[in-house]
Amino acid sequence: MQLRTRIGNRALLLTTAAIPLTGWAVHATALYRRLAASRVDPLTGLLRRDACTHRARRLLARHSDDAVVVMVDADRFKAINDRFGHAVGDTVLAAFGARLTAWAGPTAAAGRLGGDEFALVLGLPTERRVQRLEQLMRMLHTPVVLDDGRTVDVAASVGAAAPAAIGSHDLTVLQRAADAALYNGKHTCRAVFATREHALVPSFNGRRLGRPGTAAWGRAA
Repeated sequence: MQLRTRIGNRALLLTTAAIPLTGWAVHATALYRRLAASRVDPLTGLLRRDACTHRARRLLARHSDDAVVVMVDADRFKAINDRFGHAVGDTVLAAFGARLTAWAGPTAAAGRLGGDEFALVLGLPTERRVQRLEQLMRMLHTPVVLDDGRTVDVAASVGAAAPAAIGSHDLTVLQRAADAALYNGKHTCRAVFATREHALVPSFNGRRLGRPGTAAWGRAA
């Protein structure tokens, strides 16, 4: 009888101890999910600015001269919103997010900077850059099919900067150069590779002066 009592008490203690542990595990899981959600843009599935910047700097350090910084702007996005409405505009942005994620791969830093502006950092060997950026341009110029069967013509401008071409591994310098290159190729349907001259374009917080959102960029990048 005493043996049964001791066994029962031990089982009760183990059960009682497991309850707070289980509660903590549930709490920790919920906390992790909230933290993960705060890092991701809910519309596009891309990283938010701060999270993208953190991963981008790690990738630049890891890949060194093989890293490429890519800036992307949707072209004539306001016209899409004006013609089709903001719900369709959101669908287009979500499609862009999916395409950028698919193109860059799971190890890249792919982020939405705000509005219709995006940034990516990934390892990309020199011999593959032209081909891969041409592929990206084709993806970003493929019409978006809506749920009702309608199609929306889309386009984007792309600028890319590599440390060896710019002479710097600093993320802000590379973003500035890629941003300036993007505007050189605006509405041309071709990606533009930045040179050192692009890095000298007047900028504020890593963005070309006069570009919308310039003041906000530095808080994240």
